[in-house]
Amino acid sequence: MRAIRNGLKFAWLEVTGLCNEFCHHCYADSSPKGTHGIMTVRDWTRVIDELSGMGALDVQFIGGEPTLYPRLAELIRHAYDFGLSVEVFSNMTHIRPELWETFTDCKVKLATSYYSDTPEEHDGVTRLRGSHRRTRVNIEKALDLGIPIRGGVVAVQKGQRVHEAARDLSALGVGTVGGDRARAFGRAGAGAEPTIGDLCGHCAYEKCAIGPSGAVWPCVLGRFLNLGNVLERPLPEIWGGARMADVLADITAVHGEGAQSCTPPQFLPMCGPCSPCVPSVGHCDPTEAGTGAGPDTIDTPA
Repeated sequence: MRAIRNGLKFAWLEVTGLCNEFCHHCYADSSPKGTHGIMTVRDWTRVIDELSGMGALDVQFIGGEPTLYPRLAELIRHAYDFGLSVEVFSNMTHIRPELWETFTDCKVKLATSYYSDTPEEHDGVTRLRGSHRRTRVNIEKALDLGIPIRGGVVAVQKGQRVHEAARDLSALGVGTVGGDRARAFGRAGAGAEPTIGDLCGHCAYEKCAIGPSGAVWPCVLGRFLNLGNVLERPLPEIWGGARMADVLADITAVHGEGAQSCTPPQFLPMCGPCSPCVPSVGHCDPTEAGTGAGPDTIDTPA
């Protein structure tokens, strides 16, 4: 894949490493000990301006827990004003009143992780007492406000009630419920060095992630593959630059040109042509879109 022919359509914006939960499987290794990093609001707004100028369509604010970032509303409004579709991936436990107003004003979409239909099991995964109750309450509030929300049921332990969790989300009124397994990155890697072979192969294809230190990665899981830093160079120079070409060559050497196995972390708001592609069985082939062969069940890892 030649970087010059690879337009940037989507970006994860990891505005903070702070999270009020402490999940064992967190690929970002975020926790209550995390920080907002060194990117200022001015830095983030400049990056959003650059994304818009590059023809990007969507951004997803992530963390950590992005709702803990004190100026998230300001960044959402800036992205919206610059014509970008916005999604916020949140654990839905800590949403300030002004954020609800911003979500509705800026037509924000929401996405969340959900682990079980029982409070005990869900809270056991998040290691935050009361998280299940708060997440459900805020899912219901989002739906009452007409805010689109998707749920991802992540299988992280044997015997987990993932099917029941999916049914619970559907019963609440969540229209799109996907599934995924824990990925061997961050804390889930248990100290193992991440490898390109653990990635899906679509990294840096029309997408990138930008972290709170300004680092640019080919995706949220590929943070060990640094493409550059927006505090040192403008994003348009990093995207399609020599370092990115080298990373793409390394990825292609492992996965082959045009890898079809697409298993992103839960789901992407810009994924296509399935639009959106929900990897409910841990494998989604975009070439099968429209054939009736797409995923429609949740599969737990052996």
